[in-house]
Amino acid sequence: MTTTLTMVKTGGKYANEKFFGVRHVQCVLCFFCLAMSYAWRVNLSVALVAMAPPKSDNSTTDSLADNGTHNSAGLLDADQYYNFTETQSSTMLSSFFFGYIVTQVPGGYIAQRYGAKILLMWGLGIAAVMTMISPFALKFGGWFALCGVRFAMGLSQGAVHPATHSLLSKWSPAEERGILGTICYSGAQFGTVVMLATSGFIADSFLGWPSIFYLGGACGFIWILFWHFFSASTPEEHKMISEGELKFITESRSDGKMQSAEKLAPTPWLAIFSSMPFISLLVVHCTHMFGFWLLLTQIPSYMKNIYDVNIKESALLSSLPYMVMLLMSFFFVWLSKVLQRKEGVSLSLNRKLFNSIGHWIPVFSLIALGYVPQEDAPLAVTLLCLTVGISAATYLGFQVNHIDLSPNYAGTLMGLTNGAANVMSGIAPLAVGQIVQDRSSVSDWRLVFFLAAAFYFVGNLLFIIFGRTEVQWWDSPRDRENREDAEQGTPLAPNGHNK
Repeated sequence: MTTTLTMVKTGGKYANEKFFGVRHVQCVLCFFCLAMSYAWRVNLSVALVAMAPPKSDNSTTDSLADNGTHNSAGLLDADQYYNFTETQSSTMLSSFFFGYIVTQVPGGYIAQRYGAKILLMWGLGIAAVMTMISPFALKFGGWFALCGVRFAMGLSQGAVHPATHSLLSKWSPAEERGILGTICYSGAQFGTVVMLATSGFIADSFLGWPSIFYLGGACGFIWILFWHFFSASTPEEHKMISEGELKFITESRSDGKMQSAEKLAPTPWLAIFSSMPFISLLVVHCTHMFGFWLLLTQIPSYMKNIYDVNIKESALLSSLPYMVMLLMSFFFVWLSKVLQRKEGVSLSLNRKLFNSIGHWIPVFSLIALGYVPQEDAPLAVTLLCLTVGISAATYLGFQVNHIDLSPNYAGTLMGLTNGAANVMSGIAPLAVGQIVQDRSSVSDWRLVFFLAAAFYFVGNLLFIIFGRTEVQWWDSPRDRENREDAEQGTPLAPNGHNK
């Protein structure tokens, strides 16, 4: 049987034997794109801790409550402090997500129609500018102005994931899609780790906390230069790609296995929203993001106010759980492959097993975290690492279930659930602001962890009961007037092969 590989043999070597090709360059650039996107999302979490006045500086507390005016001069304003209420801090952290959810669906459409290169370049460029002007917005407009800047940053970043997905669909040969996708999306955890690990040192240096924003934004402009010269929306548009690699990509990226946009039937909205497997997927995605972003945005504040950890140690300790998560994601990929070789382990069991690992083990660790004494910071860090790190198992659970349910409408399903889930991401810090009235109160933080545990438990329970891995009936159009169109657009079965 002739395969794509035998058709793309050039010069005695297969095109895909090249260890590092232009397609890998695109993924490395996307890796750093996502790394910076996530770093800019979480930089405010550490900066809020760094810009708070020292506990001994009680004289400034009242005067700084609203606009943070301080007798300091210079571009960096390294000695300027702000004493925000928990509600104000939570609102600033949430503002990003309310902008982020607005542009997800439009971003995917623009990337599909006009290409991902321009969209990502403009999106990251605007986000870089918003990052760099954040200290100025705070100085001259107060916390409310910073909310506006963070909202605009969310708008600019909303298209990052759909555009990256669009780029991958054009550049990834079918047999390399897993590894190339991993290269791209692992940048999210990398950026989180780097920002949380380094921002404390930057804030504690002579540069001061504003440099967290200045240096981060500057990296964005460096990335834009590389992106402009070395990227393209499709392999056909890239000027440096070899003929062999171009032929290999275009002949093996599985075009035609699913229905094209022109031939795909209208989205069956009523059937989707009345489908219990989809509703359970929607709920578990929302509960996951609520718990995940609650921890991501609040760990620095929790470590400082409960365990009196200084800004350097807080940043390092806050990054540790996400380093564990990055490493655990590769372990779970290996474990999944081991289980797939065993008979009797169905796809449904596989999905629900990993989702339960990623959600129900954190339920117990979060409850335990609420009872850790204030003098036992190492135990708190261990439980946080377990809670966040083990959640990497969900990459093999609900996060790929969209494709199981509906290969043809997987993008639509992801847009729906991810949009709703990011609303929950914005609500999470607001909920903390309402619960935690005293930031040094263990009992207040205990309620926060109990709430996150409850969300994880309920979401996964519904997924276990109602979640499915079979392709749903509404995935294939009912009325196919042209049999040829139907054959050209045969949906993929859950195992990735044509039915």
